[in-house]
Amino acid sequence: MSTPEGFPPNYAGPIETHLNVLSWNLWWQFGPWQSRAPAIEATLEAANADVMALQEVWGDAAQNYGEMLAEKLGYHYFHADCMTMNGVGFGNAILSRWPIAETKVITLSGTTETGETRNALYAKLDGPRGPIDFFCTHLNWRYEQSHIRQVQVREVAEFVKANAAGKMPPILCGDFNAEPMSEEIRMLTGLTTAAAKGLVFHDAWVVAGKATGHTWDNCNPFVAAEFEPDRRIDYIFAGHLKARGRGHVMDIEIIGDAPIQSVWPSDHFGVMAKIRY
Repeated sequence: MSTPEGFPPNYAGPIETHLNVLSWNLWWQFGPWQSRAPAIEATLEAANADVMALQEVWGDAAQNYGEMLAEKLGYHYFHADCMTMNGVGFGNAILSRWPIAETKVITLSGTTETGETRNALYAKLDGPRGPIDFFCTHLNWRYEQSHIRQVQVREVAEFVKANAAGKMPPILCGDFNAEPMSEEIRMLTGLTTAAAKGLVFHDAWVVAGKATGHTWDNCNPFVAAEFEPDRRIDYIFAGHLKARGRGHVMDIEIIGDAPIQSVWPSDHFGVMAKIRY
């Protein structure tokens, strides 16, 4: 390509290639689990993302839903439970179209106060245009636990900072159970004191989203049954841009926001973003 007028002679323009990133809370085995599973799988298959961050993934001694999805859809995977409910594991998973070269997991604070245990996952993805540092988490859910989520966000941010390097900014996804103007989200997006020194993220929906972006929405009957307001609480964050726009969010959409054969896949909607890579 020719150099645009007014740009340095070595300016190569923005990267036009991208990866598709999906984040979605699958609602463990709550609700009509057996009938929801095919709807979840159909939604993920249609999305055809390159990498997925999945929350509330169940597993027991015999089966792991993250592994089952990976096998069905043809992905590599990394899963880690953070707690057990009624004898069934409850955790997070990362599914990747490309091989996973390295994985790590940390346990987050808050168990003593809430009885819940949460974690954060890291996977270094062996992508075709260089490694991708990818993170997935799920924070405490109660409205009054912002102070706990703020501690958890600091821990997640330090985890990201310790494991992010290379030409591609880190990507952090998950169910943060917090609205965009909450202190915990502002800590990640540079609107207040940073969660980790020198680390800031771009909220993909702010960069490229349209309409409200609600992922907890009363049009979903599972949400309406809780009598809570609509909220945007599920996120894809991309670290500060690198050369030629690496990490720039080009587009983002809501997924899982309609029933499949009369079955809503989850109580949450998911998000999927197109990110320069």
